[in-house]
Amino acid sequence: MTIDDYMKLSYPMEIYEDTIEGGYTVSFPDLPGCLTCGETIQEAIEMAKDAKRAWLEAAIEDGYNIKLPDSEENYSGEFLLKLPKSLHRILAQNAKKEGIDINQYCIYILSRNNALFS
Repeated sequence: MTIDDYMKLSYPMEIYEDTIEGGYTVSFPDLPGCLTCGETIQEAIEMAKDAKRAWLEAAIEDGYNIKLPDSEENYSGEFLLKLPKSLHRILAQNAKKEGIDINQYCIYILSRNNALFS
């Protein structure tokens, strides 16, 4: 596989708020050691794309066996969730404050809370 083939795969991304240093940290659990950070959620997500590419390039160059994402075969990445209108409004407002769309914001919230309970 080429670097572009790997970049097209949907590797799960985890986003954590850094309560000590500030900003946000992003990691890819299926790509050990692949992580980055940014001042905002949007910046951290953008930096994650670069970190993923750099990690994959180094892994290919070193002949490392790159694991395919677990979720690729078993999960579509989509599910339908009905929300109360008031919660939908709050999520949309918070996403707007962060400068990201509501889907990215919900992924951040779910990732952060999932990490707390994992």
